[in-house]
Amino acid sequence: MKRIKREWILLAIIAAITLGVGARAPIFLTLRNALDIGNDSAILVILVMGQMGVLLTRGVDLSVASNLALTGMFCALAGKAWPGIGLLELLVMAVTIGALLGAFNGWLITRFALPSIVVTLGTMSLYRGAIFVASHGAWVSDQDIHPLIKGLPRDTLLGLPMLLWFAAAVALGAAWLLRWRREGRELYAYGGNPSAALYAGIPVNRRLLMAYTLSGALAGLSGLLWVGRYSIAFTELASGYELTVIAACVIGGVSIGGGVGTVTGALLGVLFIGVINGALPVIQVSPFWQQAIAGFVILVSVALNARSQRQAGRQILERRAVA
Repeated sequence: MKRIKREWILLAIIAAITLGVGARAPIFLTLRNALDIGNDSAILVILVMGQMGVLLTRGVDLSVASNLALTGMFCALAGKAWPGIGLLELLVMAVTIGALLGAFNGWLITRFALPSIVVTLGTMSLYRGAIFVASHGAWVSDQDIHPLIKGLPRDTLLGLPMLLWFAAAVALGAAWLLRWRREGRELYAYGGNPSAALYAGIPVNRRLLMAYTLSGALAGLSGLLWVGRYSIAFTELASGYELTVIAACVIGGVSIGGGVGTVTGALLGVLFIGVINGALPVIQVSPFWQQAIAGFVILVSVALNARSQRQAGRQILERRAVA
């Protein structure tokens, strides 16, 4: 009930910001602007769905942006080297490379019992270095990006951008996994109480490996879409974007303490960031304030999460009246 209430409050805040900005600039309330915000937030949705599974296990994946950049560079180089490559091959390549990079994180964490923040901080730098080695420090610019890579995120289906369809498909898949599949429920169980999950016979290492592999696979898909949308691949692509991904999760109520969070809440977190990013230029606020605002919102969200999870003591023995 508290989680549902929180989501309604967040939705009300988003609506209030939207109406407030729209009162000053009516163009902000148009369908065209709504589609632009959705299109701008679609890749973030895909990354957040992967990060959410990791956060549910009390972990964190700081390498998602580096994974995105490395996979995007590989796809860009492959498209440049093999002009006849098909779209299906590019999609399979992106998801496979991303999944392998994510699985490498999961293997290090489970095999050597290392903290996820340490492992993914190391692989974040490792993957960035691999981009430099693969590209020799050069950029892959618009004229060298394969037409199929550029066309995929810019196409439309039934009047909606393809990026929105990708985001919707990933969100529905995440909801199905976490709500209806045993594997998804076991992620919640492990994050809620790791010791109890072990005693209950949950295959903890397999679930951790699954979470990081899925996070990596979605980061790989995002890499292909990112390179296609912006028509560029280089070493510092999406640098620092992992913080935006974590921010969206936390704002949406996904607890960094594990075991708490919903797909709906995470999507609202993405929508909040999308509305803020779209509103700042409209109300002529410097974009340099964006990071400060995001940091403030994260602090408030973490405080609210901690407060909602704090359980007050209760009396379990009934007091008897003394004659």
